[in-house]
Amino acid sequence: MIPQECCVLIPSLSPDEKLPAYVQELAAAGYGLVLVVDDGSAAEYQPIFEEIAGWERCRVLHHEVNRGKGAALKTGFAYLKDNTDFSGVLTADSDGQHTVPDTLKLTAEMSGKPEVLLGSRDFSRSNPNVPPKSRFGNRMTSGVFRVLYGQWLPDTQTGLRAFPRALMDFMANVKGDRFEYEMNMLIQCSNSRIPMRPVTIETIYEQENKGTHFHPIRDSWRIYKLLLGNFFRFMSSSIVCWLTDILLFTLLKHWSALKDLENSMGFLRALAMSAEPVLLATVIARVISASLNFKLNQTLVFSVKKAKGAVWRYIVLCVGVMLASGVAVGFLKEHTGINSTVIKMAVDFLLFFVNYRIQKAWVFPAERADALKGETK
Repeated sequence: MIPQECCVLIPSLSPDEKLPAYVQELAAAGYGLVLVVDDGSAAEYQPIFEEIAGWERCRVLHHEVNRGKGAALKTGFAYLKDNTDFSGVLTADSDGQHTVPDTLKLTAEMSGKPEVLLGSRDFSRSNPNVPPKSRFGNRMTSGVFRVLYGQWLPDTQTGLRAFPRALMDFMANVKGDRFEYEMNMLIQCSNSRIPMRPVTIETIYEQENKGTHFHPIRDSWRIYKLLLGNFFRFMSSSIVCWLTDILLFTLLKHWSALKDLENSMGFLRALAMSAEPVLLATVIARVISASLNFKLNQTLVFSVKKAKGAVWRYIVLCVGVMLASGVAVGFLKEHTGINSTVIKMAVDFLLFFVNYRIQKAWVFPAERADALKGETK
């Protein structure tokens, strides 16, 4: 796309002199509109916004009180949807971290197809411009996102993002009003199978990012609550069903009628080799607990109303995970000599994450976003 077809949206709280200079550069670069949202800044900052509002192709919207970065972005999206027809939207921060050349770089990369471009900074150890706490925080969230959502995003906390108008409704409906909004945007894009593409940009941290309004404890908690929330629900579902399996097995193995049934079937009696109906108790308990796990994962974990063929995919996955565990434990026991119980604990721990990813992507796949449904799959 070209700048004239796009708007740059900048949420701002208590800005300094860098904001007017940045807005002027963006306007000079030819953008159709530079839209600034004042997120409840105090009275002493209003002259800055008044100055910007007086410039050509610049507009300022105001929140009476601070509502958060996510809320400011949504206010901007609502204005753009109702009052403009720009083909593309870029979001940028007001603290000088995003240069105009990088903004233009993302603009040129936009093609109009429904995908999100992420301006990604260099957080490698070879880059001396990054404060240690920022490098650690970004690497951690990128790693967790890769494990849980299957895509490596080198900069999950970037505020420089670009997307076409077709995704504006989607972005406006992403939950979160503060810094957690940006992480939730990535999660919802992943869940809705909206492509996300990193674009390398310059890494700028002035005074080790001391001017940020990001609260390290409060806002990190909001971000990780979103990032890990779905996985914790999956883990909770697994624990509930494991306890159900144990409880049912314990009750059923003392049921005399079940033992009589097992004894009446010769092949079961030969397999069981026990005075208790262990075999039938195990099968019944596992079928019930697995059915409960399927339903909990479908409704509470992955929130899929309809998933054609999900039952059979779930059964195939359960059998596959069971076989993978048995083969891996046997192989490692044979080649390492480590206690098989210890090996099984480690193997099953890793398979737990694999199981989550496969259930998310294959057993209970999320519906594609409305903006993607017309595309050829």
